[in-house]
Amino acid sequence: MPLALLALAVSAFGIGTTEFVMMGLLPNVAGDLGTSVPTAGYLVSAYALGVVIGAPLLTALGARVPRKRMLLLLMAVFTVGNLASALAPNFGLLIAGRLLAGLPHGAFFGVGAVVAARLVKEGRQARAVATMFLGLTVANIVGVPAATLLGQHLGWRATFLVVAAIGLVAIASLARLIPPMPREEHGGVAHELRAMGNRQVVLGLVTAVFGFAGVFAVYSYLASMMTEVSGFAEGSVPLVLALFGAGMTLGALAAGPLTDRALRPTLYGALGALAVTLVVFTFVVHVKWAALICVVILGAVGFMTTTPLQMLVMQKARHAPTLASASNHSAFNLANAGGAWVGGVAIAAGWGWTSPALVGAVLAVVGLGIAVTAGLLDRGAAASSRVVASSEDEVPAELPDRVG
Repeated sequence: MPLALLALAVSAFGIGTTEFVMMGLLPNVAGDLGTSVPTAGYLVSAYALGVVIGAPLLTALGARVPRKRMLLLLMAVFTVGNLASALAPNFGLLIAGRLLAGLPHGAFFGVGAVVAARLVKEGRQARAVATMFLGLTVANIVGVPAATLLGQHLGWRATFLVVAAIGLVAIASLARLIPPMPREEHGGVAHELRAMGNRQVVLGLVTAVFGFAGVFAVYSYLASMMTEVSGFAEGSVPLVLALFGAGMTLGALAAGPLTDRALRPTLYGALGALAVTLVVFTFVVHVKWAALICVVILGAVGFMTTTPLQMLVMQKARHAPTLASASNHSAFNLANAGGAWVGGVAIAAGWGWTSPALVGAVLAVVGLGIAVTAGLLDRGAAASSRVVASSEDEVPAELPDRVG
């Protein structure tokens, strides 16, 4: 794999740390700023909302900017957003800081995924994209637990100062390792928007919204579940988050080669396994050792959905993949915001700390249903194209991509 992928992974590490660390710090932030844990959960949603807004907006604004320069600009915004979060004097300005930090997230991964795929040979693109995403998983093994521990001992503001420093390291890595990449010959907002009209792209984005919301319905409140239900001490939360990150890493390592081999079956299997795991979690969370095992499995099957969904929208919008790729991260973070909100509503309604897992299982099943429907429609479109081609005794100019 090219060394340039390391720069993308370092950036993903910083992004993953700031995205996921808030879940472990919710009790600390709530106590410091005088609010409840469910209300503090809006900080998770604020970051996710920033991604949802920023991914299409910043990608469109940077459609004609060379990709390396775009990556550098996006990481600069990310660094400023985390610095603003660290210095926020009240809850309202912390919300604003989290929103700003989230704005470049989707656009960065959208551009980064396209760059990663074009750094390697045909047939290894999913592995390259998964390698970039490994930065997110390592963040959950090392970055999030360490940042959570730091926040618990030195205050949550110290956490965001460290993340801002990681942003500076990422900028230096991108400047040094990413080769110059000129903008696309057919680049531009209109060209990218036309690619977004593909039905399979839209269905892929909707699958991400519902399927991945199941993960965040639980993960957003995992720290509280482990302390309130499983009986773990607050000091054990970083270990629990590290185990979730270990599961994410296993899922990312498996997703790359599996997606290169058979995209849709990998997606179906991951979503189905996610639904089952969430149901099981509601029963085993009361037993410490079983809860920890389930946390690892949840991280693995949850993150196995990301690479096939990313590759799906990139393939279906292959002539203008950047906006589709970035919008996929808007979908993931809409799932983040929606999952955190639905989980908070379930808890606030008095359904108990384990209720977000059952809600998440329903969301995962809905995502699986949409994914299967999209696959059947794609297969039907491919069959129709072959029939037309045969009747006209010619090969159509473009056939749907083989995605398993």
